[in-house]
Amino acid sequence: MAELWTDQARYTTWTKVEVLATEAQSRLGRVPASALADIRRARVPAAARVAEIERERDHEILAFLAAYCEDIPDDSARWVHLGMTSYDLVDTAFGHTLARACDVLLTAVTRLRGVLVDRAVEHWDTPCIGRTHGMHAEPTTFGHKLAGFAFAADRCVRRLETARAEVAVGTVSGSVGTYALIDPYVEEYVCAELGLGVEEVPSQVVSRDRHAQLLQAVATLGACVEQIAVEVRLLSRTEVREVEEPRTAGYQGSSAMPHKRNPTTGERLTGLARLLRGYAGMAVENVALWHERDLSHSSVERIAVPDALTVAHYQATAAADLIAGLEVSPERMRAAIDATGGLVYSSAVLAELLEGGTEREHAYRAVQSAANGVITTGGDFTALLGAEGIDTGPLGPERFLVHHDVLLKRLETLRGHQA
Repeated sequence: MAELWTDQARYTTWTKVEVLATEAQSRLGRVPASALADIRRARVPAAARVAEIERERDHEILAFLAAYCEDIPDDSARWVHLGMTSYDLVDTAFGHTLARACDVLLTAVTRLRGVLVDRAVEHWDTPCIGRTHGMHAEPTTFGHKLAGFAFAADRCVRRLETARAEVAVGTVSGSVGTYALIDPYVEEYVCAELGLGVEEVPSQVVSRDRHAQLLQAVATLGACVEQIAVEVRLLSRTEVREVEEPRTAGYQGSSAMPHKRNPTTGERLTGLARLLRGYAGMAVENVALWHERDLSHSSVERIAVPDALTVAHYQATAAADLIAGLEVSPERMRAAIDATGGLVYSSAVLAELLEGGTEREHAYRAVQSAANGVITTGGDFTALLGAEGIDTGPLGPERFLVHHDVLLKRLETLRGHQA
């Protein structure tokens, strides 16, 4: 991912666009075959040479063209960039690079989805406590938790695929996008060769709402990864210890406290999600340009777009590694279910009373009274219910997983899609 965004990679792509545009002009009979041959043979200019010329001219595109034409005979160099304006080159190359970057990112997110699916299936029948508001609620399974994350990753894949299609476009339409000095065939040829669509009505630049959509999708991916990371962090706390991040043999968690085993990967992923949300906001700010174009978006994009895609790729990769190596403790999970003496089965008891014909308010108060007794005195929930005249029978997490097979079928469908 990082290699796509180097100066040298940018000039390599710019060179490709210039050659394709010259090929199209040659097909139209506007550029001599000999000049096309010279332009094709020319080397990609070195980034250092472009920077050297740019210091004199204060214009990167003109500096690139000057450096590029140093390797082309003068009679042929005059045909380079024929009828084009700067952003015909910049935005068409940008679309090509964005498409490739999206493909790299999609590979990482697809792997994350697959890891989540596999571990969800692995722990489908591993009971754990569900929590709402941070408090014990009802039993679920750890596989159920992971399956929710897997479907979120799947939605991220689909959002990124849609966004890729929107940014994989170019325009070779000349100043203010009117094709006054360049035949639309050149645009069609260049974009087709690069696997790009064409901006329907160009204004000289590709519309920035496209890039805003991509960075919104990236920010949403970051938030979904953050959700996974936060769950791992919460379940890793000393008093919980239901999961633990994978550790190296030489792991050291603190410079002062040798006992520490901190969820630092999850914390890192959480922080990076904040960065991605910031970049998404910048992309929205870039949509409104003055008239047919200005350059207010350019300085932002040079930082925000490469950084956002690189951060997102790192985040998705690290999250997949985290889940793949996550240490899970079914024993601690079962202990958490049993820790409150059966309180987490209160809803099952209430439902059974209602189905048996007990009036709702009376049933609720009776179960709540027994629950409050457990909370205040530490008694046994079943025994206190018995004192209220309620016979519960055996209580266990299985009573909450009666229809779990429906969810498993959905997960297996996603697994088949993944394959």
